[in-house]
Amino acid sequence: MPKTAVKENEKKDGLIKDVQKLVSSYPRVPITVDCVIFGFNDNELKVLLIRSDLEVYKGKWSLLGDFSGDNEELDGAAKRVLKQRTGMDGVYLEQVKTFSHPKRHPGGRVLTVAYCSLLNIEHHQLKITENELHWHTLNGIKEMAFDHKNILDECYAWLQKRIQEHPLGFNLLPDKFSLRELQNLYEAILDIKLDRRNFRKKFFSMDFLIDTGEMEDDVPHRPGKLYKFNFQKYEKNKRKWMGIDF
Repeated sequence: MPKTAVKENEKKDGLIKDVQKLVSSYPRVPITVDCVIFGFNDNELKVLLIRSDLEVYKGKWSLLGDFSGDNEELDGAAKRVLKQRTGMDGVYLEQVKTFSHPKRHPGGRVLTVAYCSLLNIEHHQLKITENELHWHTLNGIKEMAFDHKNILDECYAWLQKRIQEHPLGFNLLPDKFSLRELQNLYEAILDIKLDRRNFRKKFFSMDFLIDTGEMEDDVPHRPGKLYKFNFQKYEKNKRKWMGIDF
């Protein structure tokens, strides 16, 4: 190797060592990821919770979370947590917010990054149920470990805003759904009662619903038509999505 190249490498190594020395003087703050997994079933919005394994929070419910490894990206850590705790793979997770209160963790200063997902409970069966992992009705949750109730509330607010800006709520419905089911979903998430006529008019005006020509069966009310959401058309005409600002 030419002397000039050797000197350049030595110079580069020296600069790297200087940066490493500088970084070693920075505060060391652990980072965790917490997954807020929403589901919809029996016309209720639900969230996936697990019993805390910390003695200080014995008996309390918590979100699915863990520390991010030194050589692990946060997105990868969130996917790993979901896979290890539930057995589910290939679930889309969206980063929502970082929580940084200095006293949010009883062990000291710990940052956490919240990830959120929406699942159709029937299509995503839990393969692991350790520590009493199961779905909980959102409205029934009053107290949680750490600051997880605050994180859950923030993610729920994010969901309420997001579902009015984007058709992600269709992930919670069957492939074929009735307008009654669709309205029940929006009412459950937004926690309001919507006018039936205005709701249907809004969706039909966007022209993203496909009439399957099929009807509901085995229902305790008058059977309604079944529809599918045209995701392909939506991707090509996103500007037609006007939001559900009732």
